[in-house]
Amino acid sequence: MQSIEIDRSKRLKEEPQKGHNRWHPDIPPIIEVDPGEEVVLECRDASDCQVKRGMTVDDMPGLDTKVAHPLTGPVYVKGAAPGDLLEVEYVEVAPEPYGWTRNRPGAGFLRDLFPDPYLVHWDIADGWATSAQLPGVRIVNGSFMGTAGLAPSRAQLEEWTRRESELARRGGFVAPPDPEDAVPSSGPVAGEGLRTLPPRENCGNVDSKQLTTGSRLLIPVGVDGALYSAGDGHFAQGDGECCITAIEMGATATVRFTVHKGEAARKNIRWPRYAHPGYFLPPEWAAPRNFIATMGMPVRDDGGQEGEDLTLAARNALINMIDLLQERGWSRYQAYIICSVAVDLKISNVVDLPNVTVSAFLPEDIFQG
Repeated sequence: MQSIEIDRSKRLKEEPQKGHNRWHPDIPPIIEVDPGEEVVLECRDASDCQVKRGMTVDDMPGLDTKVAHPLTGPVYVKGAAPGDLLEVEYVEVAPEPYGWTRNRPGAGFLRDLFPDPYLVHWDIADGWATSAQLPGVRIVNGSFMGTAGLAPSRAQLEEWTRRESELARRGGFVAPPDPEDAVPSSGPVAGEGLRTLPPRENCGNVDSKQLTTGSRLLIPVGVDGALYSAGDGHFAQGDGECCITAIEMGATATVRFTVHKGEAARKNIRWPRYAHPGYFLPPEWAAPRNFIATMGMPVRDDGGQEGEDLTLAARNALINMIDLLQERGWSRYQAYIICSVAVDLKISNVVDLPNVTVSAFLPEDIFQG
């Protein structure tokens, strides 16, 4: 079995031959594998090993800010070519024993309501994550790779750069190419490489919590060999990841590839797909079995009515869940962290106009009593 092993005491910039943190077609592969062959990838956390046990929010301003996400790879899959569909089977996603969750000022879904930094440390053992900063909370193992994808083609690189630049001109939030903290640190990759913050057609940072062990991720291939990379392990996450982090951790992913020749071109498949042959979590947690949910609808704080605004409905559902958790004795920031790692935002309806509805589901069994 082939593998890419890393030194977890080192940052990616100290082992640049093991990975990268920008998307670009010119990043050379580290290993080559045959379809059907298993490969093991040791991966750093989203902070590139900067967040450690014992740190406080006072340590956060000194961190490098443009390192996310350090990816291990690329892996060249023999026989994969543009127009193919690459299937990535997650044979195993194994967590490291430490994780963290952070609220970063200016980021996250409710960044206007949560302007202060906040940091929670997690101990991971025996299939659970616990934290002294959230006493009585226990989160079940739902390990998955938050960021994983394929290299873009040159045409994709140019098109995605163009469309994101156009959005920036319209006032949208965009992380443009930037050589600061880039790995590789020079040349076209540093200057042109796409930041890994947003997911795109090559998959990337989709943060889909259902991509657990046993799942299959299907991505249209843009370059010869596909050039697959992964990183940004999550031990657990709520659907939404509202404070911008889950239970972030280093992880080891064992994957296996299948090449579906010409499938993407033949069926005009442009976007990733994923599947799981069983339960992505034990069914009592995937459902969950014992929950309470709050609803949100597109009504503004001033009482004004909006129509078909799922973002506002999701915001209101989340705020209502934070209120519920505060009623139970949690602080606002503790509640926000709990929502990010354990609360699922689900669309309840998109047709009962004007009040499309989003519900926020809290699994009650995370509380140990």
